[in-house]
Amino acid sequence: MPNLNPEDFTCPLPIMDYETIQLAHGSGGRLSAELVSRFFLPRFGNETLNRLEDQAVVDFPQGRLALTTDSFVVDPLFFPGGDIGDLAINGTVNDVCMSGATPLYLAAAFILEEGLPMATLHRVLLSMEKAAKTAGVQIVTGDTKVVNRGCCDKLFITTTGLGRVPEGVNISAANLKIGDKIILSGTIADHGMAILTSREGLSFASRVQSDTAALNGLVAQMLQVSSAIHAMRDPTRGGLATTLNEFAAASQVGIMLDETTIPVRSEVRGACEVLGIDPMYVANEGKLVAVVPAEAADRVLAAMRSHPLGREAVIIGEVVADNPGLVAMRTALGAHRIVDMPVGEQLPRIC
Repeated sequence: MPNLNPEDFTCPLPIMDYETIQLAHGSGGRLSAELVSRFFLPRFGNETLNRLEDQAVVDFPQGRLALTTDSFVVDPLFFPGGDIGDLAINGTVNDVCMSGATPLYLAAAFILEEGLPMATLHRVLLSMEKAAKTAGVQIVTGDTKVVNRGCCDKLFITTTGLGRVPEGVNISAANLKIGDKIILSGTIADHGMAILTSREGLSFASRVQSDTAALNGLVAQMLQVSSAIHAMRDPTRGGLATTLNEFAAASQVGIMLDETTIPVRSEVRGACEVLGIDPMYVANEGKLVAVVPAEAADRVLAAMRSHPLGREAVIIGEVVADNPGLVAMRTALGAHRIVDMPVGEQLPRIC
């Protein structure tokens, strides 16, 4: 029997330099390790993530925790003012800080479609890196999966965020009191209309830009002047109207808005009018709505206006005893109308 050389049975090393995602990148083998080391660690690397454990063990200050999870399936991946990468970071940071918490750590999982260009993935990761640094958070653990071509649309991202809630802060949709003032941090409907006009290739005199931004710095500034904020939320899917209806239902109070005070950029309003869409129901990704006691409203408003993301903040209404569970609006013509929950999704896949 001839002598056998073990090297005769060794498979050659796989080719590592691919221009697109291959199914083998999700195998857990050499190509998976190469993908992580070449694309993810250079963007997000830190002492915790670099250990490449199946979990992140982190130091955490004592106190209450805020935990959120979200998924991002936006179409198109890149749009005026942002992309799926910074949207994933900003959206998760915002969900954590709407409780008043300071966001600290994020986890991120990626579903990659076979054939996704490596250049596209790299561009998204660069955007996520920049957004995380701006927000002051670390991505400490994550996962990647590759699915067959056609089983997802290019790239989906799922995130989890963790933060610490300061003592004395109790923010909830169930906290509204009669007489509270409702403060909006700026113009509405920017993100949703940026996605729609980009997706459909619509052109207007002024380009509609997404407002995607991390709001934790703005929230921290608000809490410095008053820890008595009753409720706070970033009005994403379903827009401002949906958020306020959720507040009214949770607290069983009425909300009265003044239409003339709600800011909408002219290019956004024009796009909404052309498409027959009410901006009150269009998603935002860099705005918040806060409900604060009347005696604290001026202080909170001034603090918001002193921050770059709150310069256009305005009081848009108040909490009333009439019509518990409903949101109403005084229109520019002096009439009143009910601002109801949307029946369906006007703009699918906007986040």
